[in-house]
Formats: sequence, C-alpha cells, structure tokens
Amino acid sequence: MQSKRGRLDRFISKKLQVSIKQVQVMLAKKQVWVDGNAVIARDFPIDEFSHICVDGETLQRNLPSYIMLHKPVGVVSATRDRQHRTVIDCLAAPELNTSNMNITDLHIVGRLDLNTSGLLLLTNDGRWSSALMSPENKVEKVYRVALKNPLTLDYIAAFAQGMYFAYEDITTLPAELEIISEHVAQVTLIEGRYHQIKRMFGRFRNPVVALHRISVGEIVLDSHLPAGHYRKLTSPEIALKALP
Repeated sequence: MQSKRGRLDRFISKKLQVSIKQVQVMLAKKQVWVDGNAVIARDFPIDEFSHICVDGETLQRNLPSYIMLHKPVGVVSATRDRQHRTVIDCLAAPELNTSNMNITDLHIVGRLDLNTSGLLLLTNDGRWSSALMSPENKVEKVYRVALKNPLTLDYIAAFAQGMYFAYEDITTLPAELEIISEHVAQVTLIEGRYHQIKRMFGRFRNPVVALHRISVGEIVLDSHLPAGHYRKLTSPEIALKALP
C-alpha cells in the first residue's frame, strides 16, 4: 500500500468543500498550520500523518501504527472473509486494547496462508511497508518447518541452488536451509513466491506438516506473545524497518 501523499491546498479544498482560491486566502492569512507550523505555500507536501489545522480546527491528526501479531493457524491474512476468522478479527477481540488505534486503516505486510502461523506485521504506514516488501531490499524471512518425512543433506544444496517452477517459468532465488532435527528445518527466504516453501519441499515428496514464521528482517516474533494476540512494535523495532 502506497503512502497517501498530496498537496496541502487540494487536501483542504476537498476536506472543507471550498475552492482553491478560498484556500489561498486562508494560507495568506496564516490560518493554516501543519505539524505546529504556519504554512503559506499552497503546494506544501503532506501525507496521511501530517497534523493539519485551519483556523484552530483540526482537519487531520492520524498517528502511525505498527503491529506485531502472532497469527494462529486457521486465521486468514485478510481484513474481511465470510468463512474464516481474519487477522483484523484478532485485533478487534474485546479483551485486547485497541482504543487508541483505528484498525480499519491497517494493512497487512507480507501475508501468511491459512495454515501458516507466526509473525505477521500490520501498519497504516505505506512507506514503511513498501520498504519491507521491496524486492530490491532483499529482506530475509525465517520459517520453522515441520515435515512428515526425515530430512537429508540433499535438501540443503537443493534449496541453496534455487528451484525452477515451470508454471510461472521462474527459478527461485537461493534459500538457506538448516536441519534442526530429523523432521524439522529452518528456512530463510528473501522472496515470497506462492506457497514457495511447501512447493520446494514437494520436490522431495515431503509434505509440510506445520509452517511457522519466526522473523522478518531483524524483527523477531515475541516469544511471550500468545497465538492470536498482538502488541505494538517498539521504537527500536520500527526504526529497523525490518531491513538487514
């Protein structure tokens, strides 16, 4: 989701239902304040988090929100769904405090499928989420994978070389696989193809029993956060922007 950037005069004109000429008068009279400062430039750049006041009346005062959710299995990465519980439903649970957060403005940063659990990030900051998902930034995502059949050393080399998927006519980027135990692996990806991990293990005819995301970049799922619950990211976590 892109950040909602725009011009100050057009925002005020639309918000107050007045002409651009009327806005110019307001600006000339220094009746317009943005983030605590009087502004006279009609093309002054603003975004969804600019605090805008006109003649003492607040027109916009949105605060950025950054959320870490421990997504459970059986919850869909969507804001609405007629059949399943959604991640927004998790945030709206009555026992959780959302009084100072408008959850309807949040969007999901890197989805997880219905049967995958673990770290899911949500925000209303389009620039922050774009930095996370930009292919150029090669943000690492780490997953814990439980498998039906035993692992062998052959898996490590195959994941590191990448795999060709004929349907999309693409070869996956190199991925790191670490064998944790006979039936458990840790996989690190820098991309997110459709059901990529399950399909890669499918090359070995080894069904994935459970899939759990541990981290995105340097943001790690809080081990004290129960499944289905969330917390706000800390200032250091936000500053990381989940980039390496």
